[in-house]
Amino acid sequence: MIMANIFKKSAGTMHSLEQIQLYAVGEAALVLQVGLAQQARLLAIHAFCLHKTDVLSAVLGVGNLTIRFNPLQTDGQILAEELRAAYLNYTKDVATPRRLVELAVHYGGEFGADLTFVAQHCGLTKEAVIALHSSVIYDVICIGFLPGFPYLAGLPHELACPRRASPRVQVPAGSVGIGGAQTGIYPSASPGGWQLIGHCPTPLFDAEKTPPSLLQAGDQVRFVPIGAS
Repeated sequence: MIMANIFKKSAGTMHSLEQIQLYAVGEAALVLQVGLAQQARLLAIHAFCLHKTDVLSAVLGVGNLTIRFNPLQTDGQILAEELRAAYLNYTKDVATPRRLVELAVHYGGEFGADLTFVAQHCGLTKEAVIALHSSVIYDVICIGFLPGFPYLAGLPHELACPRRASPRVQVPAGSVGIGGAQTGIYPSASPGGWQLIGHCPTPLFDAEKTPPSLLQAGDQVRFVPIGAS
């Protein structure tokens, strides 16, 4: 039986294990919960899991990783110990090289209906919002919510903005939005509550391609303004 929390704190590991949990979900899955601050380390564990033959799938989330396995073939306790060791032995020296993807954005206009609201909420001009939003390199934390939807960390704190009180029934594909302290791009039309500030014409998901998602967890993104309305 897998323990609810396998991590054992000691003087040597106290810093690395603080606020980290590794727990079972049923008999065929483990969840490693580490928090957003340790996302780079979590990415390394995700890559480690993808190369293990006893792992059926590894799903990366915001600050967490869910690992599925066959309990008839794999001892969950042993797998958990392997994950623990991999996490503690992580070093930046062996981190996977990161890919930088530049994405064009037309700010404002039909697909950026909330640009004015964001500017007013943040006490900035629309031009300043655009300049700030496109001034940094974002980290792709994970892909979720919709196929190909990238959760991007690194939004300048000056642009943090609450989600809409009433979500839209349909957000157009390619819409670039801000939700709290994150920004992201809707790869397909769907309901959504993020503040829309622009449109990215680059397709982010194509089921006929391998991989189908343009962006992958661990990638980096830079927005390139191509116009404003």
